[in-house]
Amino acid sequence: MSITAYEGLFEGEAAVWLKAGRYEAAILPHIGGNLICFRDTENGYRFLHEPGAEEMEAFKASPGIHGIPVLFPPNRYEDGEFPFNGKTYHLPVNETATGNHLHGFLHTAAWEVEEFGVGKSESFVTVAIKVDENHPSYQYLPFKYTVKLRYTLGEGGLSQHLQVHNDGEELMPCLLAFHTAINAPFAPGSTPQDYKVKLTIGERWELNERMLPTGAFQELTADEIALRDEGLYPFYAPMDNHYTAVAQNGRNRMELTDSKSGVTLVYDVGTSYKQWMIWNNGATEGFFCPEPQINLVNAPKVDLRAEEIGLFSLAPGEYWEETGRLYVK
Repeated sequence: MSITAYEGLFEGEAAVWLKAGRYEAAILPHIGGNLICFRDTENGYRFLHEPGAEEMEAFKASPGIHGIPVLFPPNRYEDGEFPFNGKTYHLPVNETATGNHLHGFLHTAAWEVEEFGVGKSESFVTVAIKVDENHPSYQYLPFKYTVKLRYTLGEGGLSQHLQVHNDGEELMPCLLAFHTAINAPFAPGSTPQDYKVKLTIGERWELNERMLPTGAFQELTADEIALRDEGLYPFYAPMDNHYTAVAQNGRNRMELTDSKSGVTLVYDVGTSYKQWMIWNNGATEGFFCPEPQINLVNAPKVDLRAEEIGLFSLAPGEYWEETGRLYVK
């Protein structure tokens, strides 16, 4: 099996490419540490929603719906207010339609390549971002921390290892998600109608007109029960829905099955992600985003137990880490 890792370009942007046998992947360190493509070159599968040459400028301006963007802190915060540990921090209101802050700071920031290379049976890359008083986001969330993201490519597909370290001297919030954009169809010759998605959802959070949780749950519809149990067409209705994550058979994952090719893409995200967002661009065929999320939307302002809503914190010197994997069965 041919295995390589090298610096190159993706649509004109600096990238690190990984190759291992039939698989290839590329990461854009300077655009949010975004893993922008994951492909099976033998079968022509393109699993992630990639920006084409004509989309690169829009992607760079708003890198939220291509590849695997890192959101920290993720999703919406009411009026940009972020109360934590007795203080209230103020994030910029960047979603005018709702008057909320959306998606944090890391998906648009420049990350650094720590290392890349090859092992006996896989290629790998590690990127990192260090936030301190010199980082632009520190003015909004004045915490010192380092986030490291390592991707490994091999026979078992694409593995992801994420680590957050509190570099500072006070308790910090650890709220994070991936806005993962999955193609449906991912196989040439297949249509969106050939696809079913299954997701380890539990209960659906009720959201108000500003897309913020009320703290109450809504009863799952028959379609959502199918989404949980046997799978359904990813574009059956517009989805911008928020669910608790409930592991099945010990795993927290999305499964996307192409009935025409008889292939299932598995996105196993680990059980530290307590919530799922699922967004399908207004039921527009082509791609959708199953988003594993540590925390409930607007968690710092929701009056529920911290553990229940994923309102995680890190003490000075502490680490939080989780792994994920995209693979085919």
